[in-house]
Amino acid sequence: MEQTQTLTEEDFKRRSLKEAGLSYSVGTIAPMLLLAPILLILGLCGVKDFEDADWYKYLCYLLPQLCLAGAAILFFKRSRFSVKKTYCACKWYYFPIAVLLQFGLLFSLSELNEYFIRFLELFGYDRLSSSVPSLEGWNLFPAILVIAVLPALFEETLFRGILVRQTFESGWGTAATVLISGALFSLYHHNPEQTIYQFLCGACFTLVAVRSGSVFPTVVAHFLNNAAILILESVGYGTAWTIPWGGYLALCLVSAACLLGTMVYLVFFDCNGNRKGGVKYGKVFALALCSGIAFCAVQWIAMLVEGLS
Repeated sequence: MEQTQTLTEEDFKRRSLKEAGLSYSVGTIAPMLLLAPILLILGLCGVKDFEDADWYKYLCYLLPQLCLAGAAILFFKRSRFSVKKTYCACKWYYFPIAVLLQFGLLFSLSELNEYFIRFLELFGYDRLSSSVPSLEGWNLFPAILVIAVLPALFEETLFRGILVRQTFESGWGTAATVLISGALFSLYHHNPEQTIYQFLCGACFTLVAVRSGSVFPTVVAHFLNNAAILILESVGYGTAWTIPWGGYLALCLVSAACLLGTMVYLVFFDCNGNRKGGVKYGKVFALALCSGIAFCAVQWIAMLVEGLS
């Protein structure tokens, strides 16, 4: 009787891990499947330059989030995993930790990502034009809703609420969970210019989720990251409006201190969720992920080639 119970629990972990991997594949491939007929209709109707229209840019941001929401619903229905367990409460101090961590990521690590882009430029890479819709005046508010609020909810639900929760509860080590989750998060966005930044954000968010046992702190941090980028772009940060060199240096130093301080605490002092180990049931997870990873990899390469052409 005891052996049967153990086997049943192991089967449940495998199934949940498989369903988590499939949710990633569905969430990454479905947006293109939905967008393809729209592009076909626009082409047949002779609509030109629609890529620069705000409605099309909003559509390109909205479709992936709706697909992630759908993938999450399918996961909870098929795996029978508790929704309440995914959206559980945590200790209050993880929220300021997540905010300080994100402040450090946004400014200090953006410089590291800039060096990566400059490295690509050595090979003739041209930076891709912005796909953000108009942010002038009241247009900033719908942009924050679609580009900041929805990704904070649905991307965190899939990556930290489903993928991280299932891999960690299946017996993965903390380091493996953090690194693989960061890689999947970066690959999902298939943007060569943001590869380094998104990987580090994904890894750091995962560490916060593991330590806190909740997605809520990372939802807040994710929202603040996207919203801050939109607000800075709306005021012309880096183009029409710049910070004096001394002020920018001070900002980078403060943000670096916030990043270093929070990471030291999370890695060396906060032992919640610490676990040594590898990738348990890795084959099951990899098979479920393979189509989504392949699709994202092709998209990443295509965008890289576009920048190099």
